[in-house]
Amino acid sequence: MIDRTSALISAGGVLVSMLLLGVAVREYLSGASALWIAAGAALVLITVYTLVRDVRRLRTARTS
Repeated sequence: MIDRTSALISAGGVLVSMLLLGVAVREYLSGASALWIAAGAALVLITVYTLVRDVRRLRTARTS
């Protein structure tokens, strides 16, 4: 049950980080620093990695 909850929270984190990346791109286009895009992309990569790790944990728990 804890693994499912963790995967669900990770999926929500990916959605939120994608929204923040969109905001970063909009800010960059209006004249902000390119570091906003780099930070947004890094956040997306971290959350996707966390989601993949949680899904793998769910799959191994079901086969065991």
